[in-house]
Amino acid sequence: MRRHSLAVIPGDGIGPEVTEGALMALDAVADAEDFALEVTSYDLGAERYLRSGEVLTDDDLQRLSDHEAILLGAVGDPRVPPGVLEKGLLLKLRRELDLYVNLRPARLMSGVTSSLSPVYSEDIDVVVVRENTEGLYCGRGELTGQGTEEEVATEVSLNTAASVRRIVTYAYELAAERNETLTMVHKTNVLERAGGLYGRMMREVGENYPNVSTAYQHIDAACLLMVTQPKRFQVVVTDNLFGDILSDLLAGLVGGIGYVGSANMNPGKVSMFEPVHGSAPDIAGTGLANPIGAILSAAMMLRHIGEESGARRLEGAVEAVAAKIELEQLSTREAAELIAEATT
Repeated sequence: MRRHSLAVIPGDGIGPEVTEGALMALDAVADAEDFALEVTSYDLGAERYLRSGEVLTDDDLQRLSDHEAILLGAVGDPRVPPGVLEKGLLLKLRRELDLYVNLRPARLMSGVTSSLSPVYSEDIDVVVVRENTEGLYCGRGELTGQGTEEEVATEVSLNTAASVRRIVTYAYELAAERNETLTMVHKTNVLERAGGLYGRMMREVGENYPNVSTAYQHIDAACLLMVTQPKRFQVVVTDNLFGDILSDLLAGLVGGIGYVGSANMNPGKVSMFEPVHGSAPDIAGTGLANPIGAILSAAMMLRHIGEESGARRLEGAVEAVAAKIELEQLSTREAAELIAEATT
């Protein structure tokens, strides 16, 4: 029997609930596909920070890196100052494990209502390839004169040729595999340096992919067109901040933030998978959380560790029952159980 080592970080708020649902679905797929997941749970998040003041130690990082993949529920708690968990856990994992690809597919499943308009009954299938370690999320900047009229806050957007080249290359590979158009989204008319670097890498890398059609949109125009003409977009490559924003916008087109999963990847190495949504502490414990995003993230994890058949089985199960979950307003656990049953 094939065995895979999985680290699980349930996290905060609704994180433990949707993670439990994802593990339930994974167990069903593992039984059907004849492989085993050896799961180790890690106490990382708000409760540990409030107890000990620790977020992510070097020892934690080493133990996590020994697994094939990491499944993360959600991060964030109103009892913890903003940024402590997000920077100290989520962003640190992305940087330290060099998870340079943030892959965020958004697909409108049959029978699911778009949050913006029932007009979008047509197929919407967009993959955002987001650079995941640099840009404005690099953590560089300074605050001077705090509390005075002369206060100045700066955030540095760091973009290196090596990192931009590798994310653009990944996006070209994906577009070629899907036989779809690759659209670069940035703001080159204002962000001339960073946008210019992305544009140059698109041209240079594109020489190796003559059969991939390409397009460009400014970030503001892309937001408009995704709402009005979503089928114009198939594979999108963009920087860290813009990718974060666009993927949430796309979630609105495919039913809501609970329908979207994501992968933080370094292909061939330990990678982390998480739903796009946050910890939603206001609904924690109510059973209202949608587990689909976590389950689709788990499917992406299966693909990463070489269980392609299991990934397709799990995605097919979600597709088969998503409309029923919405129509009957099933609880978190009921939805996960239904998906698990549909994998058989």
